[in-house]
Amino acid sequence: MDPVLDRYATRATPRYTSYPTAPHFQKGFPEETYRGWLADLETADPISLYLHVPFCRQMCWYCGCNMKLAAKYDPVAAYAKTLRKEIALTADALPARMTISHLHWGGGTPTALSPDDLTLLMQDVRSRWDFAPDAEIAIESDPRTLTAEMAKRIGELGFTRASFGVQEFDLKVQKAINRIQPPEMVRTSVTQLREAGVSGINFDLIYGLPFQTVESLVETVKLTAQMRPDRVALFGYAHVPWMAKNQRMIDDASLPDAAERAAQANAAAEALLAEGYVAIGLDHFALPQDDLTVAAQNGQLRRNFQGYTTDLATTMIGLGATSIGKTPFGYQQNISETGAWSRSVEAGILPVAKGLPFEKDDVLRAEVIERLMCDGSVDAAAVGRKHNAPDNWWVAPCHSLVEMERDGLLQMSQGKVTMTARGRPLVRLAAAAFDAYLQDSTARHSVAV
Repeated sequence: MDPVLDRYATRATPRYTSYPTAPHFQKGFPEETYRGWLADLETADPISLYLHVPFCRQMCWYCGCNMKLAAKYDPVAAYAKTLRKEIALTADALPARMTISHLHWGGGTPTALSPDDLTLLMQDVRSRWDFAPDAEIAIESDPRTLTAEMAKRIGELGFTRASFGVQEFDLKVQKAINRIQPPEMVRTSVTQLREAGVSGINFDLIYGLPFQTVESLVETVKLTAQMRPDRVALFGYAHVPWMAKNQRMIDDASLPDAAERAAQANAAAEALLAEGYVAIGLDHFALPQDDLTVAAQNGQLRRNFQGYTTDLATTMIGLGATSIGKTPFGYQQNISETGAWSRSVEAGILPVAKGLPFEKDDVLRAEVIERLMCDGSVDAAAVGRKHNAPDNWWVAPCHSLVEMERDGLLQMSQGKVTMTARGRPLVRLAAAAFDAYLQDSTARHSVAV
């Protein structure tokens, strides 16, 4: 491993799918404040909709998401019933019928829903909102439990994209993370969805898993490329057993060290490039003709809680337990415990748990961080002028990047910061220089590589 990168690789830093980041959201956020934000939205502007299903039919030991194991369908059915009520409750809080440009079902595993419940929920969405002609309608799925009936229904409901958590095809690694899914199983799911009319397919791969090697991950990339997903996300495993109890099933001694993780990330990236994919931002790859590639080339790439996206909407409405939403006025997060979330909805109260109103400085720094994360470069001085910030506002953040510049990881000139090819994997550390909350934060984050 590069000895310079080695010094930085284990430094912990946020993933910056938002700014300010979620640990800084305020507890006890007033429901009436969020209602006011929704009522004040510009009705002509498109919105994004995120619907969260926290249930999975099987437990994956590497998972750090807020999820519930559903051995029976009864709790999933009850959740779907309440989610239908939250759709109506939220739509009623808006000033008018609005248009959706992006819709994303996440989890958990949204396809833990029955085909009929998914149909009812999508019917409710369409009854309360319009869809833009080019709207992306996406759903996450699990090849181990996706049925042919559900794949067909997803196509009939107009979904345009589906994503799979492939992670790694090596059987030893799969056993260590309790997620066994042979390539043939994944290939079958991909084929079923494509035959149903779902044109966009995403794969998630992970490096840094127990017993994983460079060789096993490169082989996974080769098998992935044979199925030709349009987009591939390459994430580093975040081992946070103090937060995710199921990760305690993973032996720390089986995890690769920092040098091995970096080697895996680099080798997988090179293999994806060799297969014809284009590098997007920090950790995404897409085929040359994909909309994500086009957005990156045009400087229109965005970043939100789903990672890199083409979504240009300034409002994302989150529905379901633990979901996060964003408006031009601030962030909002729903109650995470499904029982408390359900009781709030049943009482006709928007199930808000946390929130954070934007200050002017937040909007400025959020734009700088997003552009750096998306483009690998940002003119912080120019962004400052756009937001009427003091002329020298960028001096202090840039001063904290001098070490990275000296090590050849980035270049700076009059407030413009540009990552070098060598420093690209460490862009989160550069973004952290512009994070005004980080110094006083007690939150624990994943390592940089």
